[in-house]
Amino acid sequence: MAVPYTKGLHEVAAGVHAYLQPDGGWGWSNAGLIEGDRATLLVDTLFDLRLTREMLDSMDAVTSARPIRSVVNTHANGDHCYGNQLVAGDGVEVIASAAAAAEMDETPPAMLAAMVALADSMPEEVRGFVRRALGPFEFAGIEDVPLTRTFSGTCSIDVDGRSVELYEVGPAHTSGDVLVWLPDARVVFTGDILFIEGTPIVWAGPVSNWIAACERIAALEPDVIVPGHGPLTDLNGVRAVADYLRAVEEGTRSRHASGMAPAAAAWDLHRELSSSRFGAWRDRERLVVNVETIWTSLEPGYVRPSFPELFARMAAFA
Repeated sequence: MAVPYTKGLHEVAAGVHAYLQPDGGWGWSNAGLIEGDRATLLVDTLFDLRLTREMLDSMDAVTSARPIRSVVNTHANGDHCYGNQLVAGDGVEVIASAAAAAEMDETPPAMLAAMVALADSMPEEVRGFVRRALGPFEFAGIEDVPLTRTFSGTCSIDVDGRSVELYEVGPAHTSGDVLVWLPDARVVFTGDILFIEGTPIVWAGPVSNWIAACERIAALEPDVIVPGHGPLTDLNGVRAVADYLRAVEEGTRSRHASGMAPAAAAWDLHRELSSSRFGAWRDRERLVVNVETIWTSLEPGYVRPSFPELFARMAAFA
């Protein structure tokens, strides 16, 4: 089924919908809605309350007859869970992996709101980057919503007669990444295991787990793949993400072995990747984080910079 990459709700299989947000860059994530006989399951909420309300309004034609009874957060990043409060309560089950649940408080909305508020006092290159990555979103009024169910490994959910399978594949992008698989429609929602036409960011690692997650997606033989960011894809998109991760890990290892520092390694590897097929992907500044995360696995005792420092380094790189 050909689905245009336009903002809004798209039916990608019978009773299965993807909510897409071009261009898929910082904060512009995808979500999904799965219909059962008399209820629905929501895959992820969005980065702020305004965007989540807009998404829920677009789903009203479906959810007025089949209300949302379950929400699955594919991982702990705010662009996949900050809107939970708009659907929680009244018997709605909010589900994530136990590892994602433990990570959800690490980057509270108040931290991102403070970064935006302080942008004017930052160096020019950092100020522009913060405004581009975080400025379009409103982090005020977002409340912490306790999960009602966590799991480790696998979890099966009955959406009023329709079976949905959850597979924990983290730590990879984050500590608790989850795939949402709908066997009867052969649709998989990958969360941020897949960034399509954009550069993946390795907040947690190891890279080997992320590559294994890509292989697990391929083994499902899905007909429709809904990534966490970017347009719908196929197995070529899955392979491209895995190939990027291999290239970054191998490139980082070789530069570490040669005695480079992480910052120099990132710049040197960037020059190499720029002439490859990955050079056209957006948000290439994420390579800074990827190199730093891989560095922690190569050098015992190495401490990766804090989140604000990483953001500043990405800004300078961009």
